[in-house]
Parts: sequence; C-alpha cells; structure tokens
Amino acid sequence: MASLETPICAFGQLAPEFALRGVDGKVWTREDCRGERGLLVMFICNHCPYVQAVRERIVRDARELTALGIGCVAISANDALDYPEDSFDNMQRIAAEFAFPFPYLYDETQAVAHAYGAVCTPDFFGYNAALGLQYRGRLDASRKEAAPADVRRDLFVAMQQVAATGSGPVEQIPSIGCSIKWRST
Repeated sequence: MASLETPICAFGQLAPEFALRGVDGKVWTREDCRGERGLLVMFICNHCPYVQAVRERIVRDARELTALGIGCVAISANDALDYPEDSFDNMQRIAAEFAFPFPYLYDETQAVAHAYGAVCTPDFFGYNAALGLQYRGRLDASRKEAAPADVRRDLFVAMQQVAATGSGPVEQIPSIGCSIKWRST
C-alpha cells in the first residue's frame, strides 16, 4: 500500500462538475452538494487505514461546516473489483454505520477522481462560494492512527476561513493517505 501526499493547492481552480450515484440511490451533482458559502469534496474509501483513523472526525467536521454554509460530499473512486471492501454495498454499510451527514458517492468510472486530480484517500478539496479551490490539505495531524483529540483541526479551520472570507490559508500541509486504487487498463 503506497502512501502519497497531495499536491500544492491550485488556488482558484474551478470544481469539476459531476453526476454520481450516492449510497442513498440518488444521483448527486456538484450543484446539489454545494453550500451557499462553499463546497468540500472528499475522496475517501472504506478500507484505507488513514481514512478509518479519522472517519469520526470527518463526520464531526462535516456537520460543523454544513452549519457554516459549506456543502460536503464524499466520493469513493477505488476499483471495487480488486478491493471488494470498497464496493457500493460496503459503502452503504459504512455510511449507515458512521451516520454520514453528507452524500457518499461512487465514482465507478474513476472519471471524476481524474478530473479533480485526486491522488490518495483521504484527499480534500475545499472550494469557496464561486467554486474556486481554496484548500488542498490535510484534515489534521492524524496518519494511520488518529492524532490526539486536541490537535489543530487544519481542514475545519481552513474551511471556516473560506466560509467567512472566500479565501483559504496560504500555508497548507498536504494530506497523506493510501493511493487511489486505479483500474488496470
């Protein structure tokens, strides 16, 4: 399992459009997911230990960000044939088990992950109200284990700033996680 870091934030880059099936059976678009003050797009999966270590924190932060006008969505793009734990059925199970307060979508063709330039799980893309990229960094200092409870909440603080000002912090620490499991061609 390769660990990768996300690239530096490409400030202002527009959020690509998408239309993906959610675990609730609905097809969700970028417009459906955005909030009045911005959008947080999270590439996650079920089996990655980096994601497993912070699922509860992702849920907590998404609930708080939604209250600030930031819409949140999670997308799984992993190849479920080679990684059956990341199957759509298992996505439904995980979303219910952790009471995801955001749509959890399946990018079966991996086209959306490619359009966003996602490289790992978790990979966070924070956009302002105009859907310009303002944050491409980590959730917090967690790795394969959750960091202490009082750790700085990098993603939350950055998106709180985006909600208030429309701009993200200049200093950002990359997210680290498992590589997205791309289909072999």
